[in-house]
Amino acid sequence: MSDSFSILEEVFRVVSDRKANPKEGSYTNYLFSEGIDKICKKIGEEASEVIIGAKNNNPDEIRYEIADLIYHLIVLMVDRGLTWDDICQELRKRR
Repeated sequence: MSDSFSILEEVFRVVSDRKANPKEGSYTNYLFSEGIDKICKKIGEEASEVIIGAKNNNPDEIRYEIADLIYHLIVLMVDRGLTWDDICQELRKRR
């Protein structure tokens, strides 16, 4: 991945570490402890907020909400044992 995408790997590593080594007060650990239903609910909420931001045509809001959505998708990836290689492999199939 290019330098621009290295933050995705970094966030993935932090989320993976939180799952392996829970940290008191961590929002990520809260999501893991609540389970898949909570993680999926947050993804749905964040996806809706991306849509609202896009309809509001506010670049700052869109950027913020997309970042929230990606973070929650990373939590789901870690929870379900997926990696960036898995996602990239699937995307390559679709070219």
